[in-house]
Amino acid sequence: MTQPLAYIHPDAKIADNVTIDPFVTIYGDVEIGEGTWIGPNVTIMDGARIGKNCRIFPGSVISGVPQDLKFKGEITTAEIGDNTVIRECVTINRGTAEKYKTVVGKNCLLMAYAHVAHDCILGDNIILANSVTLAGHVTIDDHAILEGMAAVGQFLRIGAHSFVAGGTLVRKNVPPFTKAAREPISYVGINSVGLRRRGFSDESILRIEDIYRTLYVRGYSLSKAIGLVEQDAPESPEKKDILEFIYDSPNGIMKGYSRD
Repeated sequence: MTQPLAYIHPDAKIADNVTIDPFVTIYGDVEIGEGTWIGPNVTIMDGARIGKNCRIFPGSVISGVPQDLKFKGEITTAEIGDNTVIRECVTINRGTAEKYKTVVGKNCLLMAYAHVAHDCILGDNIILANSVTLAGHVTIDDHAILEGMAAVGQFLRIGAHSFVAGGTLVRKNVPPFTKAAREPISYVGINSVGLRRRGFSDESILRIEDIYRTLYVRGYSLSKAIGLVEQDAPESPEKKDILEFIYDSPNGIMKGYSRD
């Protein structure tokens, strides 16, 4: 159902059962999947690719031109997966020539005033709470949660099943399964509550705790700790994920917490 007060470019590709409320503006190079609801005063610009059964609340701007002075008008996209909810006044910019796309995965929740900048790649089942801000080229892996007003610097990565506390300034990569907080950003434990909610066994959680105890708590240098984990930790999918994340973090991971 489309309200007569909405403007929809005739070239936009919109499934038959999409609901479009008054004062929506939809540009021409747009695709919207079936069952999606577009709330009042939403603007969907060229390059938007929106999946099925999404809900986009008033004031949001999807696929806006990147806030990047290097952008030269290249054809890029902002892609949103099925069943994702985008709350009031969220802004998602499309990609640049770096990746040619910005991606928000399936079953995500982006709360009010969150900002996803150009070339960010977000996995599935991610929560960005109110006013979370992502700079360009940020990667967030599946099931990560960022609490309100967290800010992530460009080219950083947030690992799967991690939890970033509200107001945290993220300046280093956050490894999977961890909790991050404080200033400067620091390891404050593993996300055991989230892991149990997602079906991780007690055995798996204990393995993760032991790995991070070696990496962060026992006082070793990072290189020494990595060697001990490689040598002594039992082989497991969690060990593989943690080590691969660290190897793929040339600019470093967050530090352990110190009271000094």
